[in-house]
Amino acid sequence: MELKEMEAALEGILFAAGEPVGVERLCLALEADRPTVEAVAQRLSDQYSYERRGVRLLKLDNSFQLCSVPEYAGVIRKAMESRRPARLSQPALEVLAIIAYYQPATRAYVDQIRGVDSSYTISLLLERELIEESGRLAVPGRPILYRTTKNFLRSFGLGRLDELHELPDATAEDGQITMEMQAAVERLRREQEETAGDDYTDEELEQAARALSESEGAAPAGGV
Repeated sequence: MELKEMEAALEGILFAAGEPVGVERLCLALEADRPTVEAVAQRLSDQYSYERRGVRLLKLDNSFQLCSVPEYAGVIRKAMESRRPARLSQPALEVLAIIAYYQPATRAYVDQIRGVDSSYTISLLLERELIEESGRLAVPGRPILYRTTKNFLRSFGLGRLDELHELPDATAEDGQITMEMQAAVERLRREQEETAGDDYTDEELEQAARALSESEGAAPAGGV
């Protein structure tokens, strides 16, 4: 298969998939070795950037995916939906930031930093596939560990977790979110505004979290 033909085939595969496709699968489909496939993918990515196309090719760990560029998120939303999607709420961004920077983390650890129960917010983030379960901690009770997903990376325009801004001296004191973590939340909020939003409104999330807190009382015991 010639280079241009391989580029076209790779583009077609990623467009049809609509989700990340592993490098090994691409190698089998294109009958090429990994360095060749990665070189072709990089060439395509460079072309999209140079021509200022409406799509970009993302490398996510050991997979590739086509996605729209953040600059056209507004017009894409207008074309695809009758209303603009709501954003993640402040509580959701706080929980997401804590898990992103301290992963894998338990719900009790998130509660400890925030000072409030986070169970409902975690369930919403799980539903939106921004976080996922990542085993259990080897302590009494074996609490579930959570980590971010590839969908989190795509939603915030990241290729890898190490592209997150550094979080210096981020420690929890007296159950309060530190200034460093607040800065991380604000960074996630800004990045969120440049990409696709979440389907839940601030009011819906905050009302649900408040109702859950009133029904369950104090945050559950457990920890890291």
